[in-house]
Amino acid sequence: MKQTRGLAMVMAVTTLLTGAPDALARDTVPSNVEPKVSFTTGHTVRCGDTLTQHTLLTQDLNCPGSAPFALRVVGAGIVLDLDGHTVRRTGTTTTETPGIEIQANSMVRNGTVQGFGRGITTPDGSDASNVRLHKLALVDNYTGVYNAATTNFLITECRVSGSATGLSREFDASSGSFDVRSSVFTGNRLAMLADYHDIDVLDSTFTSNESVIYCWEGRVRFRSSTIAWNNAVGSIPNDGDGPRACEEMRFENTLIANNATIAPYSIPVWEPYKLSMIDTLVVHNGTGLQARALTVYLDGNTFYGNASGLTLSDRAGFPSGPLTGIVRGNQFLSNDGDGLRVEPPSTPTVINNVALGNAGFGIYAPTAFDGGGNVARDNTAGDCVGIICSPF
Repeated sequence: MKQTRGLAMVMAVTTLLTGAPDALARDTVPSNVEPKVSFTTGHTVRCGDTLTQHTLLTQDLNCPGSAPFALRVVGAGIVLDLDGHTVRRTGTTTTETPGIEIQANSMVRNGTVQGFGRGITTPDGSDASNVRLHKLALVDNYTGVYNAATTNFLITECRVSGSATGLSREFDASSGSFDVRSSVFTGNRLAMLADYHDIDVLDSTFTSNESVIYCWEGRVRFRSSTIAWNNAVGSIPNDGDGPRACEEMRFENTLIANNATIAPYSIPVWEPYKLSMIDTLVVHNGTGLQARALTVYLDGNTFYGNASGLTLSDRAGFPSGPLTGIVRGNQFLSNDGDGLRVEPPSTPTVINNVALGNAGFGIYAPTAFDGGGNVARDNTAGDCVGIICSPF
């Protein structure tokens, strides 16, 4: 009955994919209540102004790219409310031209920032440890949000589009986090870069990006989100003996569907220290998921109709050792290669998985620990290698 229910669920999701993407069921609802503030500025805001108190924009601002910034926020606790207006760059610019520069803990909300080198930025030396961005459209900036300080960003109900990089940082000179909730990233060359930053994504959608995530250093977590119709889901390189490593790539209750590739052909294998995937659907992608890791925790996922299923192997470099962890309760259905492949000498525990109708092996795991309860049938190259499977 478990297999039948799982297959029916996948077919329903496949039907859903013929329409527009949508996030999966939500188990967490963030609080986006806007703070009550009293706007006391009595003057008309102009390009180049420095804001020291709550400010409500009353008109669009068209600011020359030659200016040091369009607006600067320096007061702690300040709310800058664009009130539906646009702060726009005009004239020439560079990749470093700042739009709204934030130098203290503050909030920017309710409007559009367009055409700057860095749409929202915290400069080097900024005192902004916590910044809130709410209901902003960050459009056609070279970088949507740029951190050059030590800052934690909370990004809620925003749209980031047309960027070379949606969320980014100053190379080797910044740290912090991006907490992304109920937001949309579309049409970016790279949606998010994790480099000495942790990224936590909840209830958000990523479509039509060249790549969604590049995890070079830090931790990345997607929850109840949709990653669909992108050229690539992302890259997790192995820096060898260098200083950078993706600590963990984690997906929970997320849809990964109809992407041209999971990892780009230039870096085709993900190599985090840990790969975690829970209750996630991976369907109709142009490649399978190949991962070299130290540990894995893969529980309750479905891989359906991909160019291949899931391939696990050891991560090279320091630290090293056979891949270990748990591969439990997953379904590998109708993939155009192996369903689950565990390359020797990796030793995860494989338990209660189902592999049906794959074009390669159902489960190929000659060095894995057999936890029992695995089911495989109708796989073209063979059902199971290295573990015992029953047909039902």
